[in-house]
Amino acid sequence: MTEHGPHRFVRWQDVRADAIATTREYTMKVDGGCHCGSITFEAEIDPDAVGICHCTDCLRLSGTAFRVVVRTPEDRFALVSGAPRTYVKTAESGARRAQVFCPEYGSQIYATSTGDGPKVLSLRTGSLNQRDRLKPRVQIWRRSALAWIGEIGSIPA
Repeated sequence: MTEHGPHRFVRWQDVRADAIATTREYTMKVDGGCHCGSITFEAEIDPDAVGICHCTDCLRLSGTAFRVVVRTPEDRFALVSGAPRTYVKTAESGARRAQVFCPEYGSQIYATSTGDGPKVLSLRTGSLNQRDRLKPRVQIWRRSALAWIGEIGSIPA
């Protein structure tokens, strides 16, 4: 993590599964759920650990131009209701990621690694009730970003 002016910036690689529990400050409680309301959850997050992912998998799985996530260790996440389903996606790199979603209508909840060891959940900020307070601090896989992303601020609103 680096400091720059009044803002704290997070390098995505600093949010490793084996180090996240001791290096992060989980100062914000969030809650959320799926579109139909059958899946609900609570979590504690570091609001400075929000990132935008431009990888091809995120584009295809989200059905849009990028995905916004906030990472938190699984012991800071609690499922309140429902039973989500899991789909394991193997990326081009060979990494396996468990995609967790609502079985009724497919709302995405989070992704995480597979196998043993500590897990870090990449919560989908669109499923969080506090999403309007979560400003991204880092972008990853920027080389895969759509060419027009840098111009989004100039598009009439």
